Amino acid sequence: MSLRPAHETKHIPLLDYPFRDHVFHLAQRDNGATNGTGLWLGAQCLTLYLADLLKNKSPSSGLSAGANRPRVIELGSGIGLSALALASIGWDVIATDLPDVISAVLSSNISRNRVQLPPSSGGIEVRVLDWTVPPDLWVWDNPQSIASHCVEKSLAVHQHPILAPPFDLIISSDTLYSAALVTPLLRALHELCKVSIASSPEVRSPPIYLCVERRDPGLMDHALSEARDTWKFKVERVPHKRLARAMDKGGARWEKGEWDDVEIWKLSLHT
Repeated sequence: MSLRPAHETKHIPLLDYPFRDHVFHLAQRDNGATNGTGLWLGAQCLTLYLADLLKNKSPSSGLSAGANRPRVIELGSGIGLSALALASIGWDVIATDLPDVISAVLSSNISRNRVQLPPSSGGIEVRVLDWTVPPDLWVWDNPQSIASHCVEKSLAVHQHPILAPPFDLIISSDTLYSAALVTPLLRALHELCKVSIASSPEVRSPPIYLCVERRDPGLMDHALSEARDTWKFKVERVPHKRLARAMDKGGARWEKGEWDDVEIWKLSLHT
């Protein structure tokens, strides 16, 4: 089964998506209601890059103090590709998005595919995380929602006990496409780093991998500048050749023009 770039599959309501030894069955919607209900190129590229980057990390080693598995939180999980991929290689995942995305595609995609993952896989929780909610109002003991402006009904697929900080990794893709999102997203990323550090003195600030398509160079330059100057992140771009190798290994042997605008940035909080 060949791996196709997202813009070639927007019209397919149920994707059969190959990843390593798995085939994920991912529902998507292309009705214009929200950007989060379809597959995007950034999620594809980030998933393949992380799969290659993390291939030598043993899930049983537990990168966080006291954890059985390394733990990742994703902002803007969309249809759930990255969350399912990381769970399949042994990570515990909190997949977050807004309520309409969760109810439309994310929750059902996680439920549909998690039963097919091997016993060595990590767990996946689906929870609401609205970046516009101030971090002092966030909660970690609610299995449905971390941050929301309203009380949500139970949409999440969760386990007991529920996952909480500290995190070993923070990821997000295709989430910087509007100037209005820049500050809320960076504030949320900063808070996740802070709460991870506060949760355990032995845990360093987790790395953040942010994957974007540079559709608007001015917007991206502004976002990276704010990350450095306002939120005090160290900002480094993953070399294009490194990403290209990971994609080739993962079966995405696409023409350069298919994904040339995709960039992955690593953000690290100075501590």
